Amino acid sequence: MSVQTPIYLDHHATTPVDKRVLDAMLPYFKEQFGNAASRTHSFGWEAEDGVDQAREQIATLINAQPKDIIFTSGATESDNLAIKGVAAAAQKTCHIITQATEHHAILDPCRALENHGVEITTLPVDAHGLINPDDVKNAVQDNTILVSIMMANNEMGTIYPLHEIGQLCQEKNIYFHTDAAQAIGKLPIDVEAMHIDLLSISAHKLYGPKGVGALYVRSRPRVRLIGQMDGGGHEKSMRSGTLNVPGIVGLGKACEIAQKEMAEETDRIKALRNQLQQKLSESLDQIQINGHPEHRLTGNLNISFAAVDGESLLMGLSEIALSSGSACTSASLEPSYVLRAMGISAPMAQSSIRFGIGRFNTEAEIDYTAERVIEEVNRLRKISPNYKTR
Repeated sequence: MSVQTPIYLDHHATTPVDKRVLDAMLPYFKEQFGNAASRTHSFGWEAEDGVDQAREQIATLINAQPKDIIFTSGATESDNLAIKGVAAAAQKTCHIITQATEHHAILDPCRALENHGVEITTLPVDAHGLINPDDVKNAVQDNTILVSIMMANNEMGTIYPLHEIGQLCQEKNIYFHTDAAQAIGKLPIDVEAMHIDLLSISAHKLYGPKGVGALYVRSRPRVRLIGQMDGGGHEKSMRSGTLNVPGIVGLGKACEIAQKEMAEETDRIKALRNQLQQKLSESLDQIQINGHPEHRLTGNLNISFAAVDGESLLMGLSEIALSSGSACTSASLEPSYVLRAMGISAPMAQSSIRFGIGRFNTEAEIDYTAERVIEEVNRLRKISPNYKTR
């Protein structure tokens, strides 16, 4: 099979910048290089116009108001601003609810707040990685100010029941935050219908540039939030610092493209994922699909290969970019905390590989990947003392 390598199948870690996004960004590096906060000349006005257009493009994608979009350096900063900002504004002993398979960008800020007296409840998930909305309801206390549940998981792709949780939070008058870094541009998002008060996104997860993101902050009714970065009072004093205008323009363009092409792209990527899953399932025994079988991101396929070390498998597939878990924890040799929270055994978690299929992958690349994975798994099992044929 003639396929150009290396093949990129790690789109949950980051995505390549779409050429249309890059073309939209380029003028803001040279001709329109002004500071968006410079209000006294045309260079600043042009930059501000680009930022304003991006706010509209992002807001359109999530059914929000442009004025409610706050620009940041990425989803991690947005998550920190949402969680710490709400806690700071509470000015009282407060309680936050989250769940065990969140990204570290949620779990670590919660732990930091816990060290300063904020009460944190971390809810368990089931074998598919799903949280039960009733568990959220039962965890609510009189001093609960925030629930933070991700929209879709970065490792095993499970999509969470945000409509039910959002409705609960609205009824209880509790702020609802979601980390939508993996979902933006892949799933339809409506902050009104889902009752979302705060939503974090990152450009590099939807074919935009690295180093830029946004936080949606509901203004009606207003979310009380205190900025975590002091300085010139940019972004309504919620996030001081000179705006990354080229990056913001790129994020806006990426959202515009996703708005137009999401449905068609979802069908195509889902077909590629099913193609890969079918080929692996037909040729290999003792494999386990991790995550929800139906409610999952279409580009995600997380598989455990019994009696195969995940790191050894990755090394044997050096011409294919894959991951054994979150890119933010890929240096760790420990089994994925996400898979362990789902009740998956340490050996099976250690044998897991995450396939992340994206916009520019082809059927030929998927066929090649399936053949190479089958070949490498069989090779490793032949030398594994733990593999027993059935």
